[in-house]
Amino acid sequence: MKAVLLDWDTMGPDLDLGEMRALLPSLEIYGDTTPSQTIERIGDAGIVLGNKVGLTAEVFAACPSIRFIGLTATGTDNVDIEAARERGIAVANIRAYCTQSVVEHVFGCLLNLTHSLGRYASDVRNGAWSQAENFCLITHPIHELSAMTLGLVGYGELARGVENIARAFNMAVLIAARAGSEDIPEGRVSLNELLARADVISLHCPLNDTTRGLFGADEFRKMKDSAVLINTARGGLVDSQALADALRNGDIAAAAIDVLPQEPPVAGDPLLDYEGDNLIVTPHIAWGTLQARQNAIDELTANVRAFLE
Repeated sequence: MKAVLLDWDTMGPDLDLGEMRALLPSLEIYGDTTPSQTIERIGDAGIVLGNKVGLTAEVFAACPSIRFIGLTATGTDNVDIEAARERGIAVANIRAYCTQSVVEHVFGCLLNLTHSLGRYASDVRNGAWSQAENFCLITHPIHELSAMTLGLVGYGELARGVENIARAFNMAVLIAARAGSEDIPEGRVSLNELLARADVISLHCPLNDTTRGLFGADEFRKMKDSAVLINTARGGLVDSQALADALRNGDIAAAAIDVLPQEPPVAGDPLLDYEGDNLIVTPHIAWGTLQARQNAIDELTANVRAFLE
């Protein structure tokens, strides 16, 4: 069966595709595919693999040979699922492939911010330690995680992974009730309570009509002025301008942001212009360790094999 992989560049060049090629000897691989190229490149392929390329009802109508779509991502928002269902096209995503990678990123950022590592490294480079009167230079705050409460917004696979490590650091953990729900299940708290009590808030919820803009100016004002926000989920959960203002005004202490509403941010973003050292912005790489990306390809391969069988 003819197969195409439409946006290999999103996965990186350093992965092993041996098992996938053994399953699909005719696999054609493209580094990137624009919307205008999608139909032509799929052609009469029965298996379509990809990450972010839009697969719409128009594509399905023009490419009636498609029988299986395999995604190298958890999200399926780039696929018209209903149109695929109507045409009998199987769609398979992947999950739990990058849990360790995201968890390590969350705590790497958190430890960097709570121990002021960037500030101290800068002080050393600028000669401040060489001029110190004592053997150590304690000029920026350092906080133990064990004295903090972590708030989780979203409670899926990734959030549970973060929770496990937080408890290993002896952090208290709060879990927010589902956004938009009036019911607060046992073991959870309202978002407003979480905002008021958490020292660190880590976002792990999907982006939808209920969660879009979930964190704006009002939410930042409700947080502790010593709180840290970490977002490795979706950029649209956070109002970038409101976050920049909150950091600048001292409404919250720090933030680590791995995702933005527009990626890549070709039109700019207020967080890219922010100059304070209490903000870390990374280019959507929390998921991207070598091991996690290989896990993604291995799980995609397993999905293809299951379909063929």
